[in-house]
Amino acid sequence: MEIYETEEEQVAALKAWWKENSQSAVIGLGLGIALIFGWNFWQDYQKDQANQASALYSQLLKAAEANNADSVQKLAEKLRAEFKNTDYAGYSGLMEAKIKAMQGDITGAKVLLEQVAADSDKEIRNIATIRRVRLMMANKEYEQGLAVINAIDPASTASFSGEYDELTGDLYLALDRPDQARTSYQSALRNGLQSPLLAMKIDDLTLPEKVETKK
Repeated sequence: MEIYETEEEQVAALKAWWKENSQSAVIGLGLGIALIFGWNFWQDYQKDQANQASALYSQLLKAAEANNADSVQKLAEKLRAEFKNTDYAGYSGLMEAKIKAMQGDITGAKVLLEQVAADSDKEIRNIATIRRVRLMMANKEYEQGLAVINAIDPASTASFSGEYDELTGDLYLALDRPDQARTSYQSALRNGLQSPLLAMKIDDLTLPEKVETKK
């Protein structure tokens, strides 16, 4: 480290350093300020987008409560078009699909749920897929439902594995394959799904074995 004996030497050294480095120092300072303002702008933009999407979604929920399918569809389409990077876009699709299913448009609901699953994050994707498969089961598309579940990467199901297992069991049961149904239900239980209905399903499929053992 260089040591200066007089104040004049320090000033002269500072002037020399500034002459050599002033341009890069100014550029660095400008970049730092730009990054700060850019980050703040991005944060404000994200917050504004979320607020606008939230307001639209509130309108959609009110339209759904009033059973106004046309308004639900328009608001859902607006959310997906203008706020596709928010969770509200996915949730609006789930609500629109629910309205379609209630009106008997099962095909339209399934198509929409498939679209929502493709465009959303893991949680909404799994909710949409489970609802789609349930509609398939209601439409007696049992094999197709199993194919959808089997095509899912288990790593992406996270905390939904128990629900997928139970749904798989329901599909096997509808196909009159009780052994596979029981295995799937037991897997759902091992994966943490706890419900009286699941316990009843397992008991119903285990009961014949208990009766046979007693004989």
